[in-house]
Amino acid sequence: MESEKVDNDRRAMRWGLTCDKGECQERVSKNGKEVFEVCKFKPTIKQVEDNTTDTKSCHYYMQKYDALVSNHSLWNYHAFFTIMKFNKKLFEDYLDRKLTVFDEAHKIEDQIIQFVGFDIFAGQVDECNLNSEKYDFTDLDSMIQLTDDMAFSYAKKIKDIKESAAFQNDPDYELLTGLERRHDRSAQAKIDIMTDKDNFVVNDPLKDLNGNFRTISVKPIDVSKFANSFFETEYQLFMSATIDKNSFCENMGLVKDDVAFVDTPKSPFPIEHRSIDLLNIKRLSYGSTEEDELEVIKTIDRIMDEHSNERGLILTSSIPRCQKIIRHLSPKNTQRIRLCHSKNKDGKTQDEVISEHATDPTGVLLSSSLWEGVDLKDDLSRFQIIAKVPYPNYTEKRTKAKMSKFPSWYTSQTLTKILQGFGRSIRSDDDWAKTYVLDTAVNNVFFKGQPMIPKAYYDVLGMDEV
Repeated sequence: MESEKVDNDRRAMRWGLTCDKGECQERVSKNGKEVFEVCKFKPTIKQVEDNTTDTKSCHYYMQKYDALVSNHSLWNYHAFFTIMKFNKKLFEDYLDRKLTVFDEAHKIEDQIIQFVGFDIFAGQVDECNLNSEKYDFTDLDSMIQLTDDMAFSYAKKIKDIKESAAFQNDPDYELLTGLERRHDRSAQAKIDIMTDKDNFVVNDPLKDLNGNFRTISVKPIDVSKFANSFFETEYQLFMSATIDKNSFCENMGLVKDDVAFVDTPKSPFPIEHRSIDLLNIKRLSYGSTEEDELEVIKTIDRIMDEHSNERGLILTSSIPRCQKIIRHLSPKNTQRIRLCHSKNKDGKTQDEVISEHATDPTGVLLSSSLWEGVDLKDDLSRFQIIAKVPYPNYTEKRTKAKMSKFPSWYTSQTLTKILQGFGRSIRSDDDWAKTYVLDTAVNNVFFKGQPMIPKAYYDVLGMDEV
């Protein structure tokens, strides 16, 4: 069914586009006890396979199970990796495929890291009747103890339920399944971490406005030891315009001799359609002077004047830098700007902001998050400005640890983001846009990362064969 936004919840439910609670199972009181009750509209995969579902069956599970029982299917990373991490045994009869194709492969590490280690939420700690003040949220051993205590608590709950008279008389398998799933995740987190403690780092905890613990994550520095569990078909095809063989194999734990690498020797897009001007205005960093910052913004103003009748895109490294650009642009160009992030203050989605941009003949998007995954084809953008090189945030604990263990990783991540940014406004062989790079730090990235740059970018960057 074609998706569409419906503001009236009641009308949406009548049309079968959503449900009234948005929960596949909920805690309810039955016969004087709390139980989890499964939504009556949720089908089983066997029903989908046998085509015995009815028209009221949940659209989400119909789509999910249709994909599993089909000969070929299309998934987003999170949905597919969730199955591979937590439900592989449950769906093993449906996962026997010859080939898996992974698009946007340069982002796979970011996807895998969501499934290795552990995210611990305050609600889970409360559910296990644990006192969060007992634990040191900066210490790995203390976090291992917390995951162990949570696993023990869930195991005890499961045992008590199984031995209860109520369960013997009226087994509540859905409640049991939920607890078992949370137990397994806690126990697996401890196993993952204890396998190689030196490979994990505790990120700083997030707290609410009152300073109370909300959530914390324990994440691996190197995901290569876990990656293979997500890639189990006989063949895998990884696709991206911005990866190089050495760093990709290192990150994914792939044996180089087992990997065939296709590096397209030349871009199919004409060079005159994707010109890049490295203007080398100033080097921007945390220690940049106010004068240097303003010189870059003045150049942005000038470029916007040169493209006064066209739509465009400005990319920089952070939301504060976006705000500074807006403060110092000329009034006429400030009026052309639309801030566009994954989350926006007015509640608008990224897609909604881009839709508004499409109605403004001289609109310019300003963002620190549109480096990839956005399609500004044709006259949605005829010029793009890279104001600041998008280095990873080295103040984050994992970033520091990753840089220490893999010295080339920092450059690789930065280079990939820049090259992805180059492609936001040129989406086909007859599309065109002009790109301006203002931060002189880009030269250092290209120098350090030269062996990692795909050949398709050599012509537009004026590079010779390495």
